[in-house]
Amino acid sequence: MSTMTIRLPDDKHQRLKQLAKSRHLSINKLVEELTTSVLSAHDAEVRFRALALKGNPKKALALLDRLDNSTK
Repeated sequence: MSTMTIRLPDDKHQRLKQLAKSRHLSINKLVEELTTSVLSAHDAEVRFRALALKGNPKKALALLDRLDNSTK
């Protein structure tokens, strides 16, 4: 396992601390969960784009657009 130091504005750090506390997590565990979520979304997008190149790009990209719009 690696150790990483990040720099955040004080207000963002305080918000992360509050969020972690409200979820009964350490900041470390919260950041780990958040990065897992972002990486999963990225991996899914890469897979869909790869499938779009193999099949019908318009249909695959339309599906990505629908997925993207559903999260807003």
